[in-house]
Amino acid sequence: MKALTKQTHRILAAILVVQVLLSIFLFWPRQSGAGEGELIFPDLTADQIVAVTITDADQNTITLRQVAGKWVLPDVDDYPLQTDKVTAFLEKILALDTGRLVTRTESSQKQLQVASDDFQRRIQLETAGGDLYIIYLGSSPRYGATHFRLGGQSETYLTDEVTTWDANTAANAWIDVAYTNIPLTDLTRVTLENAQGTFVFIKEGENWTMEGLEEGETLAETRVTATIRQASALNMTTPLGKMEQPEYGMDAPQAVVTLETSDGRTVTVTVGAKGADGSSYIVSSSESPYYVQVAEFSVQNLVQNGRNDFIETNPTPTPEGGTDSGS
Repeated sequence: MKALTKQTHRILAAILVVQVLLSIFLFWPRQSGAGEGELIFPDLTADQIVAVTITDADQNTITLRQVAGKWVLPDVDDYPLQTDKVTAFLEKILALDTGRLVTRTESSQKQLQVASDDFQRRIQLETAGGDLYIIYLGSSPRYGATHFRLGGQSETYLTDEVTTWDANTAANAWIDVAYTNIPLTDLTRVTLENAQGTFVFIKEGENWTMEGLEEGETLAETRVTATIRQASALNMTTPLGKMEQPEYGMDAPQAVVTLETSDGRTVTVTVGAKGADGSSYIVSSSESPYYVQVAEFSVQNLVQNGRNDFIETNPTPTPEGGTDSGS
């Protein structure tokens, strides 16, 4: 009986080894022909592409479109994108080639996550002439390498040109995330209004002071500067569009900050309601036609800080003779 069990184990082990070797044989990248392989899109150039739609494994989708020579988010009132980021991505896609064939079998597409209904990224390219091309990005067998397949074909290849991280469906991967960008050195006066009151900070030389400071009080300049910086150098997570929505809470804002500069410029930043995710706020700026979403921590001081937060707390003096030991 024991001999039979050992023999069974040997057979099972041999089968496992065969399966591993077969898997390596099927999915090990190999040259599909002489040289480096042919380009997937030999006749396509970046300037011919007018739209890119990316869908991830969770069905999140983003569309990038070229309008009047500029790349924008058409679903967000044509919010401007950083053209160099889009161009760099397209160059990576157009550099894909057939140099490393992995498999020709359709049955392997799901395993490599390049199937039409099971993928890491689905990238659709649209040309000015109305032609559509689809690329599926799949699993990564090692760092920097990604399986990919051209829509309508069964062959799956391996590439180092592009990864799923390059094909991001988050808007902030394609935009300049800076929403306000006013150097602290340019500011002369800042007014903060929130539920705790109204606070006016004035620049005197290189230092800040606050209206209403009482005798003996010292301004907590580090905390004041941090609060002002939240309004003057604010980064967004997502642009929302130009149309104000009731849920943005702009009629009853959580905070309003007025920034005045040495050259006479006045910028108003309004912090509205919390976002639907509960960890963000909706913000508007008088210098932008767009409403945006920002991380909660990035405006927390503006919403929560009151007078006590802007005043240095003097330590309680220790009584003479030290602390009471109770003896």
